[in-house]
Amino acid sequence: MAEQQHKPENQPHVLLFPWPSQGHINPLIQFGKRLLSKGVKTTLVTTIFVSNSIPSTRSHTSIPIESISDGFDAGGFAAAASSDVYLESFREIGSRSLADLIGRLRSGGTAIDAVVYDSFIPWAFDVVKEFGIDCGVFLTQACAVNNVYYHVYKGILSIPLDPKDSRVSLPGLPELEYSEMPSFVQNPGPYPTWSHIVFNQFSNFDQTRWVFSNTFYKLEQEVIEWMKTLWPLRVVGPTIPSMYLDRQLEDDNDYGVNLIKPNHKECMEWLNDKPKGSVVYVAFGSYGELGEEQMEEVAWGLNDSSLNFLLVVRASEEEKLPKGFVDQKTEKGLVVSWCRQLEVLSHESIGCFVTHCGFNSTLEAISLGVPIVAMPQWTDQITNAKCIEDIWGVGMRTKHDEKGIVRRENLVSCIKAIMEGEQGVVARRNAKKWRDLTIEAVAKGGSSDRDIDAFVSDLNHSR
Repeated sequence: MAEQQHKPENQPHVLLFPWPSQGHINPLIQFGKRLLSKGVKTTLVTTIFVSNSIPSTRSHTSIPIESISDGFDAGGFAAAASSDVYLESFREIGSRSLADLIGRLRSGGTAIDAVVYDSFIPWAFDVVKEFGIDCGVFLTQACAVNNVYYHVYKGILSIPLDPKDSRVSLPGLPELEYSEMPSFVQNPGPYPTWSHIVFNQFSNFDQTRWVFSNTFYKLEQEVIEWMKTLWPLRVVGPTIPSMYLDRQLEDDNDYGVNLIKPNHKECMEWLNDKPKGSVVYVAFGSYGELGEEQMEEVAWGLNDSSLNFLLVVRASEEEKLPKGFVDQKTEKGLVVSWCRQLEVLSHESIGCFVTHCGFNSTLEAISLGVPIVAMPQWTDQITNAKCIEDIWGVGMRTKHDEKGIVRRENLVSCIKAIMEGEQGVVARRNAKKWRDLTIEAVAKGGSSDRDIDAFVSDLNHSR
């Protein structure tokens, strides 16, 4: 990037430490690129397994990578016997390994002015404070969702919620129904480990110097203002490659760290043959899993819609597709194992996005002005879907039956409403409005308060 040349030797240096998964790495990578463009040296810290999983041909991020051990260097999270086993290993071995890395860098003459760690890794604060280094914590989920989790953490909101208590009022948010709360709040029982992570991520916020959030001011203005009464919150999003937004970083057209190889050429050639606004893009993220029955309903629903569709099904999920589905589909449908989502969403043939409503995917759709059919599965996705339909007005939610399955008829109805109906006209108009506001936010450094510039100023003044 042209902006990163000829930087002085005494530039500030920040370590960025995301949770080791694609959806958490991407925002911190992009935050790092913005810091680089403003004269701050950044280094990404990730696990040995993740580092080894990055293809050697990856597009360069201009951010060096340092590796630490999570105890599962050969297989990562998937190699652990359970979530509990992995998290304990990551905390115990990762703490020692992170301390060793910081010590090695410092003894080699590399100064570290700050460490920004993912809120899912609160033990990183305990490691870093032993070295007397300033800490910042990075939230990768919406402020609306973190507001809910914080009230659980403080004991103000008791869980599991009683379905009879149909509405919950929290500061900065509209009333939320039981069915609109994150799944860990509705019923934390099935996921005790993950529930512990999301509720206890706030344990050391009061001791950190900065709290960063991957959102932008106008998207969540009221809840951001409330959160600023608690912590020194800096909103620095949406953290999306610059060439899709403000185009200030001329080489920044991809996240640069792709843990899954995309079917890029096949996707682009297929999309290029489709009319403008005619394709339904369907993807459920790098982490989520659909049950076999739900996968069948999605597949045949897309087939029944008679619309062009691009369906992403990870290799590990392919066996859940209905037998014969891939063979029976016509030229209207393409199934791939992975794609470069930003390039797909920005393609003129895309008419709507059927998504699980992970916050990264939600921000990407909003930033590129693509209307959404929201099909949340669990965790924060349910509340994000509420925001998509009722607060931001960029799409509509599907409805599941008593078994928790979105049936093909409902999926087709929602897709048709967005692609062909009046609701789609409104969603597209709102999506365009949010795209314009997104570009404005990025041009201002994250918010009207220029939060990225303020962080850089803090670093320089502390040296």
